[in-house]
Amino acid sequence: MLDSSYNVKLGDFGLAKLMNHELVPETTTALAGTLGYMALEYIITSKASRESDVYSFGVVALEITTGRKAIDPLEQNFQTTLVEWIWELYREGDTLSAVDERLHIFDEKQAEFLMIV
Repeated sequence: MLDSSYNVKLGDFGLAKLMNHELVPETTTALAGTLGYMALEYIITSKASRESDVYSFGVVALEITTGRKAIDPLEQNFQTTLVEWIWELYREGDTLSAVDERLHIFDEKQAEFLMIV
C-alpha cells in the first residue's frame, strides 16, 4: 500500500479491523493474520510487535525478489515456506538461485543482502 506521498505502508486488514486507531494499539488474544507472513513469536505469544511487522515486510520483499508466494501448496517442488527455502539456500551459499528469472537486470549484491536480511 502507498500513502498520499507514495511512501510504502504495509498493513494487515484483519488486524486493522480489530484496532481502534485513536488508542494505543491492542489486539485480541486470538491470532489474526495470514500464514506465511506471521513471525513465530507472534504465533506463540499472540502479541504483535514492530519486529513481527518487520518479519512480515521481509516476507513481502522475498516474494518480490523470488516471484514466489510465502506459502503455495500448489507450486510443484515447493514443499516448504518461502522463508525456510531461503534459509536452506543461504546455508548452501546459493541465495542468488532464488532470484526470479524475470528480473533480467538486478544488482546481485543487493539481492543477496535483501534475502539475507
